[in-house]
Amino acid sequence: MKKIKILLADDHTLVRRGFAMIVGAQPDMEVVGEARNGREAVELSRSLHPDVVVMDVTMPELNGIEGTRRIGDECPRTRVLAVSMHRDATYVREILRAGARGYLVKDADDDALIEAIRAIARGEGYLSPAVSEAVLSDYRKHVVHPVDLLTSREREVLLMIAEGKTNKEIANLLRLSVYTVEAHRGKIMEKLNLHSTGDIVRFAIRNGLTS
Repeated sequence: MKKIKILLADDHTLVRRGFAMIVGAQPDMEVVGEARNGREAVELSRSLHPDVVVMDVTMPELNGIEGTRRIGDECPRTRVLAVSMHRDATYVREILRAGARGYLVKDADDDALIEAIRAIARGEGYLSPAVSEAVLSDYRKHVVHPVDLLTSREREVLLMIAEGKTNKEIANLLRLSVYTVEAHRGKIMEKLNLHSTGDIVRFAIRNGLTS
């Protein structure tokens, strides 16, 4: 059986020892190294080529977020599982954005740690249930649907373009000048990064605005 090679990165010796005991008891895992900060984690990842780095988010010298980013750049086959006491969505968002494949709160039980490591080693993601609701709320708050970038009038014009109407027909229906309709069309294409009428039609269909 090929074992999952694991690097533990945490500035607290007792935490690393605890993780090492849990991981070392698994027949399919082995701890290949320990790091006291993000800088050591990056250096050891280069030399040891672990499958998974269990990375504390807050560490001295180089924090887990920047350490994760550098490991992703320099050791693309190594995956990072972030661990932290923090349940705030900001920490989760930033380290996932840096390239971590999972996030586990430190007060989770032993089974959760093992489950998370195995999932990440398989190429899957893992999110601790304790932070999942915070992450979903954060996602809803920060993600904007492209259609929301348009004004009410621009949405009207977009729908009519998608339905195949010409600028003149749209102008007559909305009681606007053709030049104003052309200006709205230009704004729509700029905001949505579209480059042709065909792009507008495809966008409208893809987003359920028209059939």
